[in-house]
Amino acid sequence: MQCNPFLLKLLQKGLGIPLLLIAFAAFAAQPVVVASIKPVHALVAGVMLGVGEPLLLIPGGASPHEYSLKPSDTRALGKAQVVFWIGPDLESFLVKPLANVKSARSEALMDAPGVTVLPLREGGAWEQHQHGHDSHDHAKRGADKHNHDHEASRDPHIWLDPVNAGALVRRIVAVLGEVDPFHQADYTRNGAALIERLDQLNRQLATALAPVKDQPYIVFHDAYQYFEQRYGLNAVGSVVLKPEQRPGAKRVADIQARVSDLKVLCVFSEPQFQPALVETIIAGSDARRGVLDPLGADLPAGPDAYLQLLQALTDAVRGCLTRA
Repeated sequence: MQCNPFLLKLLQKGLGIPLLLIAFAAFAAQPVVVASIKPVHALVAGVMLGVGEPLLLIPGGASPHEYSLKPSDTRALGKAQVVFWIGPDLESFLVKPLANVKSARSEALMDAPGVTVLPLREGGAWEQHQHGHDSHDHAKRGADKHNHDHEASRDPHIWLDPVNAGALVRRIVAVLGEVDPFHQADYTRNGAALIERLDQLNRQLATALAPVKDQPYIVFHDAYQYFEQRYGLNAVGSVVLKPEQRPGAKRVADIQARVSDLKVLCVFSEPQFQPALVETIIAGSDARRGVLDPLGADLPAGPDAYLQLLQALTDAVRGCLTRA
């Protein structure tokens, strides 16, 4: 068995066996890691497989747009060595607590190298030409300039593109390797295996969604831009502009008109918000109601949750948009 380089240095320095054992225990102990939302937790758990388990901060059924820290959450942050989160664009409630926790390394994955960041779309109605196959690269170029001028208008739902997820995994591997060099080889190996699975998933989803990519649909809130751009889907609007605010009568009437005018096949609700609104929107139309969950509320937390989440989104979109 190959000796860990850190322990080898200790041996070369002539440290006694007791000190060596103490050093081994310190190096071998798993780091205390916290992940904010379930998709991030799944990617971190995949990288840490066989080493330890990260703590999930926000339960699957809760929305990061409205979450408030509990005392147990605050204690967990105080013990953490690393906190992985998307960033202040999504989990704004974490900004002050993380600033007050001096012992934890705060890693905002939205700023990870290689991540494509798209600007927020204005309003709740988008034209079909925005969803062409080459719009992903065009949006990225626009996002780079837009983010330089006004970083707060970034779309934070970066994890819904499995190519972005690969970039997140690479960053997670790098950070954990710095914090816990004893297990660096484990993180590297796990990360490579996970990226391979993500690449395979991306190909499978592209094939599964190709038959329905031109069918118009409406989402509950504008959380799926990365998923739509990656697979060329034809989402034409959102029910609400902000998930925490109920739309007024005019907004509801505008969306109902859009359902009729564009012959929308499906309007999607979300388990975290108000499903009754979707029933109101589709009343009197031929549109169906589906459910999309960007966080995987009902999925068991763990290393497989991310892949299950993307597969569930694909199944929901394809199922609702497939014509009878």
